Amino acid sequence: MKRILVIRRDNIGDLVCTTPLIRALRLRYPAAQIDALVNSYNLPVVAHNPDLNLACAYTKAKHRAADESLIGVTWRRLRLMWQLRRTRYDLIVLANGGCLKRPLRLAKLIGAQHVLGFYDASVAGADLIDLRVTEPKPRSGHEVEHLFSLLAPLDIQPPAGPEVLRPDPAEQQRACDLLQAQTWYATRPTLAVHISARKPSQRWPVEHFIEVLKTLAAQRDVQFMLFWSPGDEHNPMHPGDDRKAAAIRAGLPADFPLLPWPTSHLQELIGGLSVCEGMLCSDGGAMHIGAALGLPIACFFGQSDVTTWRPWGVEHRVMQPASREVADVSCAEALAALDALWPAISARRAG
Repeated sequence: MKRILVIRRDNIGDLVCTTPLIRALRLRYPAAQIDALVNSYNLPVVAHNPDLNLACAYTKAKHRAADESLIGVTWRRLRLMWQLRRTRYDLIVLANGGCLKRPLRLAKLIGAQHVLGFYDASVAGADLIDLRVTEPKPRSGHEVEHLFSLLAPLDIQPPAGPEVLRPDPAEQQRACDLLQAQTWYATRPTLAVHISARKPSQRWPVEHFIEVLKTLAAQRDVQFMLFWSPGDEHNPMHPGDDRKAAAIRAGLPADFPLLPWPTSHLQELIGGLSVCEGMLCSDGGAMHIGAALGLPIACFFGQSDVTTWRPWGVEHRVMQPASREVADVSCAEALAALDALWPAISARRAG
């Protein structure tokens, strides 16, 4: 296996959960060319991955910019497939949570001596997979473990290692410089507070965030970075939380030790989280990024499965009410979760 391509075209958290598989391939084949094909939205997750020789991306139609045509996006995708085909990969790894049609089509366009993936005879094109793994049903274990089971035909055995994520050095330095430039800055733990969540069931109320931040500031020597997706919450394509962030800031004293950090781009989110020591957030892509960066995490879970999607490889506390509505998590529960994590947060600051 001298040339290997890993295909993962899903959401942010899915790609983060794929990085232990990539690390295992690098350890198994240290001299191989190992590349990844992802979508343009997720590219920053693997752009600086030390286990990859090349991280390339294509743009999904729904992610194209306002000035990009569907024809242009399709043409660039086909050109990329042709370029990858010329590499003549020995192995393509379909790193998906199942046997899916679109990754199979990409693998067919690119071509390889072997294709490794979960096999399902009922899926069109599945016969392309010659290194076949039967997907367990029902699934059990974490997404990282589920993906890692794909590597059995290569004689790579569990356990899976930690997630791997490297921030863009310029973005990390920018976050560090802006944090240290604040009048209230001190060498104390910085808690990342991420307030955005795609699903309504995962959203925590503004007043709860305000109360928890005020209480923590009164009880501990701590400072905060406030993360959110910018924009209007009524935007059907890219809803944002500008109004929610503004309400939280308005509910705090003017001199409160909080740095607002809206993240229009994924590399801004990664760079900002990389200078923090702990995190309060809902289940989602940002949570998985925080885990890959090694942050202790207090996380709200709505209707997601905790076993499959909990933070991997880090100290964490999950808050999932019986109603599966994050709004029903009390401030006391959030404070208790952070209290339990504080030794790990303090140790990260000291380290």
